Amino acid sequence: MPLLARLSLLSLLSLPAWAAPEPEAPTGFVLESSVSAPHYLAATANPHATEAARATLARGGSALDAAVAAQMVLTLTEPQSSGIGGGLFLLYWDAEAQQLVSLDGRETAPARAHPELFLGPDGEPLSWLEAVVGGRSVGVPGAVAALYEGHRRYGTLPWASLMEPAITLAEQGFEVSPRLAGLLARELNPGLLRPGAARDYFYPGGQSLSAGTLLKNPALADSLKRIAAQGPEGFYRGPLAKAMVTAVANDLDRPGLLSEADLAAYRPKWRAPVCGPYRAYQVCGMGPPSSGGPAVAQILGLMSGFDVASMAPNSVEFLHLFSQASRLAYADRNHYLADNDHVSVPLEAMLAPEYLAQRRQLIPPLKDAGPAQPGDLSRPVGADATADLPSTTHLVMADREGNLLSMTSSIEMGFGSSIMVGGFLLNNQLTDFSRHPGPASAPAANRVEGGKRPRSSMAPTIVLDAKGQPLLAIGSPGGSRIISYVAQTTIAILDWQLPLERAMALPRVSHRNDYLALEADRPWGGALEAMAERGYRVKSVPLNSGVQVIMKTEKGWQGAADPRREGRAAGG
Repeated sequence: MPLLARLSLLSLLSLPAWAAPEPEAPTGFVLESSVSAPHYLAATANPHATEAARATLARGGSALDAAVAAQMVLTLTEPQSSGIGGGLFLLYWDAEAQQLVSLDGRETAPARAHPELFLGPDGEPLSWLEAVVGGRSVGVPGAVAALYEGHRRYGTLPWASLMEPAITLAEQGFEVSPRLAGLLARELNPGLLRPGAARDYFYPGGQSLSAGTLLKNPALADSLKRIAAQGPEGFYRGPLAKAMVTAVANDLDRPGLLSEADLAAYRPKWRAPVCGPYRAYQVCGMGPPSSGGPAVAQILGLMSGFDVASMAPNSVEFLHLFSQASRLAYADRNHYLADNDHVSVPLEAMLAPEYLAQRRQLIPPLKDAGPAQPGDLSRPVGADATADLPSTTHLVMADREGNLLSMTSSIEMGFGSSIMVGGFLLNNQLTDFSRHPGPASAPAANRVEGGKRPRSSMAPTIVLDAKGQPLLAIGSPGGSRIISYVAQTTIAILDWQLPLERAMALPRVSHRNDYLALEADRPWGGALEAMAERGYRVKSVPLNSGVQVIMKTEKGWQGAADPRREGRAAGG
């Protein structure tokens, strides 16, 4: 590892998986009012993407069309979080068919990948930094194929036209946002400092891009023109595919296994959504390889046994119950959830009412019960060693036909693998596998295997009301904390009936069966001390959620964006 060895961030190498830094650190808190619109509405993590989606909806595009346009723009304007070099999960409410569907556009491991991929010469897992930077961590990108497949079924506008907003911005330039500039200034991804296209683009002349700089990306414009003209063929085959494979194979630090055959073989998958009851609602999300949908359903299922509506928002009583429900859900999630095309996942058993009732009995009334063990679901799988990283984006769309979309997209760590090809960054999603495969007698469910999709915490969610009609589309970035953010905000809207902007601004709480994290620099009163008195290990942490939400109202739609990021909602 000749180049990385000279980086100033080598101190990160000693961090255990659970202590890996959260690369997309907070860059501000700006509270905005929710937006109401009678016909259509979009909310994304970036104003340029929201405008592209709004304009698409205004000219008659579907919610799926708007998501395509927004994602292409996000590739340009929010490169640290998502892009065509990564993958996605989406939920879609088809108003005409009165049906909820989900589409899996998660990356896959190259065919030559093996369980020992992230083990060093001594048989021990590579350090966090060694694993995430470079070609070894790159999975087969799924975003382009998934968006094209979704458009094939639910699009109304021509595919090529949906690339136009991003192509125009890439050619004419956009102003670098304070958030992007701040993340670059912090050098949060050391891979960007290596010689290559990414350093030249993000650190021209050796200096990080400044906020307000007009940034153009002609290489991305050319890539999008190819995708516009040829669809997925222009991405997964031909010159662009060859360039991706060459860049990964020739990485100076960690050459990877991606091949042209891997790219040509990639296919997105339609899967059945995972739904669980909560009060009078059905809360629906992605199933495996997402752990987000099942874990959110477990948390809410456990919380359904308590009168949450009578509790003050984020009261000590709520924090206790939410933390205990979360630790139980994360224990199961960490142990059992993986790509169920490769591993037997006891999904039905995990969400069974009688099982949740048994688990609920493990929640003590007054104090922390300590680390939870996974439930006994008779699946001989080994311990897991996965570190989910929070470089992700979420967007929600509602169109004039009543279709509703919730989509979470990611390239994994902030700025992904740091390998830049064709004007976009390649993911490092293979680090979402367990870095240690576990013993042969009980291998980790989420171990690396060729063609397998790594476990994800992404949790795009759609809530159906008592009549089976869509009420909410919601989701968030945030790595393994996504589950907490989505569950907490859903409770805030359904139980406490908070206005959307208040629900979005609530101080965040997260418990991943490790410690209780309360959002730093927020008004907690005496909650930190009170929770410590109950036996909790409490930490004040910069919890950088990025929730986007759309709610159905009597007058149309209402939406809001998380004040912790640069998101906007807009409609008409």
